[in-house]
Amino acid sequence: MAGVVKAMDAAMKSMNLEKISSLMDKFESQFEDLDVQSSYMENAMSQTTTTTVPLNEVDSLMHQVADEAGLELNMELPQGVGTVGTSTQVSQEQDELSQRLARLRHTE
Repeated sequence: MAGVVKAMDAAMKSMNLEKISSLMDKFESQFEDLDVQSSYMENAMSQTTTTTVPLNEVDSLMHQVADEAGLELNMELPQGVGTVGTSTQVSQEQDELSQRLARLRHTE
């Protein structure tokens, strides 16, 4: 790239349009090659980084952040989504909680 820049300076001084055009094409080609190489390196580095991070340290950090924020963290994968009994049970529990809350509001 440095050679192309020096050649561009020389071509600009001579004002040879054909030489300037060919140098600009060469510069564009080298720039595209550099872009492809840097993209490849970024992908390789990101894949390497994600595969070397220990999962237990990630889990530990997530628990630490959740504790600091006062949140309960459920690290388990969801069980069979779409089971009718579970969703009905959850909605019944929500209904019971809503009723209890309404009773508490009326007693105050």
